[in-house]
Amino acid sequence: MKLIAIDWMFISGFFAVTLAVGVVVTRLASRSASEFFLSGRTMPWWLLGTSMVATTFSTDTPNLVTDIVRQNGVAGNWVWWAFLLTGMLTVFIYARLWRRTGVMTDVEFYELRYSGKPAAFLRGFRAVYLGVLFNVLIMASVTLAAVKIGGVMLGFSPLKTIFISCLVTVVFCTLGGLYGVLLTDFLLFIVAMIGSVTAAVVALRLPEVGGLAGLFSHPATQGKLSLIPSLGSGGAPAESLFVIVFVLPLAVQWWAAWYPGSEPGGGGYIAQRMLAAKNEQHAVGATLLFNAAHYALRPWPWIIVALASLIVFPELEDLQSAFPHMPAGIIKHDLAYPAMLTHLPPGLLGLVVASLIAAFISTISTHLNWGSSYVVNDVYKRFVKPGCSERELVMVGRVSTVVLMVLAAALALLLRNALEAFHIILQVGAGTGLLFILRWFWARINAFSEISAMVVSFLVALYFKSLHGRIFPDLRLAESWQFVIGVAITTAAWLAVTFLTRPTDEQTLRRFYALARPGGPGWRAVLKQARAEGQSLEEPGAPWNVPLGLLCMSLGCMAVYSALFATGCFLQGQYSPATLLTIAAAVAGFLLMRLWRRVAAG
Repeated sequence: MKLIAIDWMFISGFFAVTLAVGVVVTRLASRSASEFFLSGRTMPWWLLGTSMVATTFSTDTPNLVTDIVRQNGVAGNWVWWAFLLTGMLTVFIYARLWRRTGVMTDVEFYELRYSGKPAAFLRGFRAVYLGVLFNVLIMASVTLAAVKIGGVMLGFSPLKTIFISCLVTVVFCTLGGLYGVLLTDFLLFIVAMIGSVTAAVVALRLPEVGGLAGLFSHPATQGKLSLIPSLGSGGAPAESLFVIVFVLPLAVQWWAAWYPGSEPGGGGYIAQRMLAAKNEQHAVGATLLFNAAHYALRPWPWIIVALASLIVFPELEDLQSAFPHMPAGIIKHDLAYPAMLTHLPPGLLGLVVASLIAAFISTISTHLNWGSSYVVNDVYKRFVKPGCSERELVMVGRVSTVVLMVLAAALALLLRNALEAFHIILQVGAGTGLLFILRWFWARINAFSEISAMVVSFLVALYFKSLHGRIFPDLRLAESWQFVIGVAITTAAWLAVTFLTRPTDEQTLRRFYALARPGGPGWRAVLKQARAEGQSLEEPGAPWNVPLGLLCMSLGCMAVYSALFATGCFLQGQYSPATLLTIAAAVAGFLLMRLWRRVAAG
């Protein structure tokens, strides 16, 4: 493939605009750590919501979807579609709570909620664990996708792709902080969506595919089109696919696992966006926009390209033959997405390459800013140099941004495919999700609960990924059952530790409750003791809004899932179910709007 002048115009123009935004907001972002990492807590819901969507639209996301569809069909996407439940729970219950805390990072929460040296240790260790180790793994997965795209579409070597993409991103991110990230994310999302839709249209117009009718009737795609897996579907063993990609994600995964962007109870860069909102209402609106766009708007262009790739490149050998210069170790199913993009004509090629660069920059810049915020606020400022100036904090943030990018680039050279990284992250977070949900509403949970959950989940993941095959070479466990076992062991461990260790200091619990006002029966003993001592922590007449939040969560999931599946049915020409699903989406949306005032009122 060769890019012509108009292609380079698209790409160079995009780079110029991105860097210009970073330069323009440099002075604003340099005023303080709060400005650099939270944009002064003045951001509107639509900008924050779009930024969340842009961040989760990464270079590895269409590759991951393609990997899933080629192996387990469209229904295989339930492994991430199920996280909508987590997202809607955050929208209607946790977004308001996070904004009330007023913290700069979600790990600063630990010293609000827990007490003493365990809380301080948890804050510092979690900052390094998530902000550096986990964050580097995530960015490495995204960079791996850039390596595959650069190799297939531009003929770049892995090192050349990493050097160019990471250099531009780290320069942009160190200049503008979160201001630059948010402003460019709005543009990046539009460019990325145009690129993904363009790629889908071009794929459908290929002679081998023959449009929508040809795509959905071709023998290569049969057995891959169902929205819900059946016991007779292909991919994984027929009798287990329904359980692996549908039952387990909906029954266990969404509440039991920590995954970036879909943390149970909110967290990570989603919490960062909520904390940057003008107020609680803008935090709720931002997360609602994010979940609607992420699950209902974006998947189908990727799915169409993935299905078309089954016709054009039905086997991995076809990919190897088409791209003999690519290292054999990274020829996996996720390579099929960039492979399909090689059919783009001049002009459109530059547009789609620019859209993929946009996806890469938006995701990496967010993770760099988010991870750096942990290093600055929860390590350097808290433990290394508590009395340092705001200017020094911003400088440390910029230096840590560069270091994180270098580490991620190095690790990217060791990974092989997107689905591999996805399963590693899920396994490491298995069993921690329920704790993140309950810690707001159950006062008995303490710092040792979280420490034990983090340690046990990591050790279980380490065992399955490194030791199980050596110790029991004849006992093979599917990754889904490894996940379930990890959830059970980790949950049992942190529950046992919770009851075996002392509760959080009473005064700390009261301060936290007065600040966040979570409510619920899990705080009854704390409130009763406070009243007995003449201290009232409750607002008179204030209702507990969690039941209303759960109702809104259900309606939100119904609206988004119905819209997602209605689109799929329309594309496949199944007009009767598509019409019914559209009506269901409209009814759920209407009911949600009727309840919105009560939700927004808190």
